[in-house]
Amino acid sequence: MDYVKPDQVLHDMIEAGAGKTRLSRTQMLIRGMLSGAILACATTLAFTATAQTNVGMAGALVFPAGFVIIVLLGLELVTGSFALIPLAVAQRKTSAAAMAKNFGWVIFGHVIGCLVYAGLYALTASKMGTDMGSPLVQTIVKTSEAKTLAYKELGAEGLLLVVIKAALCNWMVTLGAVMAFTSHSTIGKVLAMWLPILIFFGQGFEHAVVNMFVIPAGMMLGANVSLADWWLWNQIPVLIGNFLGGALFTGAMVYGSQHGFGRNKGHRQARHGAQDAGKPGTAVPAERSL
Repeated sequence: MDYVKPDQVLHDMIEAGAGKTRLSRTQMLIRGMLSGAILACATTLAFTATAQTNVGMAGALVFPAGFVIIVLLGLELVTGSFALIPLAVAQRKTSAAAMAKNFGWVIFGHVIGCLVYAGLYALTASKMGTDMGSPLVQTIVKTSEAKTLAYKELGAEGLLLVVIKAALCNWMVTLGAVMAFTSHSTIGKVLAMWLPILIFFGQGFEHAVVNMFVIPAGMMLGANVSLADWWLWNQIPVLIGNFLGGALFTGAMVYGSQHGFGRNKGHRQARHGAQDAGKPGTAVPAERSL
């Protein structure tokens, strides 16, 4: 059958998370660079679709194409890994140090890939700097300022708001990564991944990798945004929110839905094991570690 059951999905999530930490630094960096550039390209595709149709949701309908390419090619997207690798750490399939190494190198790769694409697209959209009034140029500039200065004006509440929007975003993004495990076929994976990504982009939530492109691209095109505005009022809090949304809303909750949490689960297993051990000819099975 094409459909994969949730318990197998959970097992595959953990194994995939562990596998990501065994990549070399070069692999993490290159895969991160490619993912950043591809997602940036999908973002400009979404902006183009919105500009051509005057329908905001048109952009959300096409944006998942970038995510699908990244997953099918087995590249590294740190926001998706925020749900997978913490599970592998919790199940002792890898270490916290290995997780931090993966996150660090992949994020570094994302920044490089997004900056390279931002520079090339800024030249393209502005016709080598001769048409700064282009609608797409102005869209990127306004988006860059909205993602930084708007939060800065709210102060502490702005920081809380951006973290919440980032957590909600990556709940959906990591669900997209998880949904790829629910099918063995390519078309099944594509359709399953498409839905959560559409949901996040269509509601304007905050995604760290998208912002690694949009904000510096806006700065290159004249947005009134400083380096400090980019990192302090968006990039850092968005990374924090994305991690919380992925690790808690998806990773922990998917695990809990299949195995439960807390002492009651352990007590039930111990009790059943003791009962089975008391039966003649019955061996106590070892608990499967996911």
